[in-house]
Amino acid sequence: MTQDAFAFLQTRQSQPAKLFKGPVPDRDELLEILTAATRVPDHGKLEPWRLIVLDKPAMARLADLAETHATQIGADAEKIAKGRGQYDMGQLAVVVISSPKASDKIPLAEQILSAGALCFGVLNAALAKGWGANWLSGWPAHDAQFAAKAFDCTEPETVAGIIHIGTVVTPAPDRPRPDLSKLITWA
Repeated sequence: MTQDAFAFLQTRQSQPAKLFKGPVPDRDELLEILTAATRVPDHGKLEPWRLIVLDKPAMARLADLAETHATQIGADAEKIAKGRGQYDMGQLAVVVISSPKASDKIPLAEQILSAGALCFGVLNAALAKGWGANWLSGWPAHDAQFAAKAFDCTEPETVAGIIHIGTVVTPAPDRPRPDLSKLITWA
């Protein structure tokens, strides 16, 4: 089993979310994915994150909200299209909200990294279950006003990632991987 897990990690790859179609995981299967994914550093049960599951109707509402918000802030047509884009194409997504807690023991940076680890956990758990998965965000998710309206984010919450999950119809080719000889220093 350990070798199978390592082989998965060596070959895993995200697929472009724009290629996903239905079906998507049902509620029970998504709960299995999220249960596996939340086995991340939670720092003494602090759990400095929360999750929002977006279905197709929620995606449509967010696409409209992204367009409205982009128009209100004077965005150009390209930015408006990008803002709508991932929500228009989405079938199902899990939004990971970084939700740091006041703590004398757990540094803010570690709490934020825990939310990032959760994003990667959701991504890998969905892939391991045979679904297509892609971790995206986009400019609206990093806009505090949009995040407040869309995801009820309050200070100091931020969107760590939006993990799209669906059925891959046409697998994308693997991308070039980093040249580790240029990135590792052995000390």
